[in-house]
Amino acid sequence: MTSVAKIFAGACLLIAGLFTVQAQADTLDKVLEKNTLRVGVALFTPWTIQNEKGDTSGFDVDIAKKLAADMGVNPDIKVYEWEDIMPALDKGEIDVIAAGLAVTPKRALRLEFSNPYSESGVGLATNTEKTKHINSLAELNSDKITIAVVNDSIGASLAPSVFKKAKIQTFDTSKEAEAAVLKGDAHGYVASQAVVRFFALDNSDTIDVPLPEPLLSYKVSFGVRKGDQALLNFLNAWVTARTADRWLPATQDYWFDSLEWREAQ
Repeated sequence: MTSVAKIFAGACLLIAGLFTVQAQADTLDKVLEKNTLRVGVALFTPWTIQNEKGDTSGFDVDIAKKLAADMGVNPDIKVYEWEDIMPALDKGEIDVIAAGLAVTPKRALRLEFSNPYSESGVGLATNTEKTKHINSLAELNSDKITIAVVNDSIGASLAPSVFKKAKIQTFDTSKEAEAAVLKGDAHGYVASQAVVRFFALDNSDTIDVPLPEPLLSYKVSFGVRKGDQALLNFLNAWVTARTADRWLPATQDYWFDSLEWREAQ
């Protein structure tokens, strides 16, 4: 390739890169222009709950509605299976993920994280009958033990390192993972501390949360596409403002520390 050709090719790549960045940076403008913020959520209690009519509620649903209101647009809340939510962001089906998304270095290679708006932990729920002879966490690290997790979740990332000898059984949804533990097909379920807590509350005759503390703590953030800096700036400002005025802490307390919302379901 001649020098002129190399310079021309380099210029084309630079221009293409500028157009790509510009296209990505316009997401916030497009949201304002269309008067709609498309927010992706996933069904994990109490992050997002869906009733028989298809109506959604939960911490992240309140987050999505408040975020859109403060932006002056309408919320379009889209429910995804967990494994489909990041591909939906990649494909441009949604503008932001608000789904109890744990901040991890691996995910940071794929999307942009906002400042954290919540903190959670990874917990363990067990089938009481299947584990009645087990007296310690170490005894669950056995090739005779099956641990259920949801694909590509923080629980799925952690379980193999904690239960190295156990069989880790992966499911597409929390509903499927919980059903396996309820039926006794799995001894335990590793997921968000809030998820396992409410799973146990709903099935107290069968399910127990044996550990008083989470296996791991983690930060929860919004996720946006790479290069969506204007939208990311807004999200960071929103987190700062809604933490300062106590809206975020109060909303988290309602959904994670009280049982009031369960009575309203």
